Amino acid sequence: MYLVRHGETVDNVNQTLQGQTDGRLNANGIRMAHEVARRMAHEPIDAFISSDLGRCVHTCRIIAEPHGKPVVETPLLRERDWGSFTGRFIPDLKGIEWPDDIETTEQMYGRGEQFLAWIRRHYDGQTLLVVGHGIINRVLLSIVSGKPMHEIEKMKNAEVRTLDV
Repeated sequence: MYLVRHGETVDNVNQTLQGQTDGRLNANGIRMAHEVARRMAHEPIDAFISSDLGRCVHTCRIIAEPHGKPVVETPLLRERDWGSFTGRFIPDLKGIEWPDDIETTEQMYGRGEQFLAWIRRHYDGQTLLVVGHGIINRVLLSIVSGKPMHEIEKMKNAEVRTLDV
């Protein structure tokens, strides 16, 4: 499985917490997605799967285009639900106590486990390209590697990592 983080967004640049909003790729994010598409154009990929949030779907469609394959969307790959922190300027949140409406780490791991079980059930033995978000991707990497999430290096926008699942 090729695991990709979506291209850069307007909110990434503005340091706004996007959470489960669609977000919008900026020009650089679109360029990044096209670069991944060029690098992956000759890889044998059986299926393309994306978070159902706009920034991931847009990234995945660009990458899938040279392969002529559709993008399967799933809410299991959504970014963490930041609750009332969504839309806030990230530097302003340093040191603030988290409200109760933020999705817990345990809930994120639960979604990650559900996603991995789903792909094993529906895509067993296939090569996948999966586009997700920074935190859910770290959760997937943590589950597959057996390392705690804090030991997983943060993925950059449009970064590709390879996993055996």
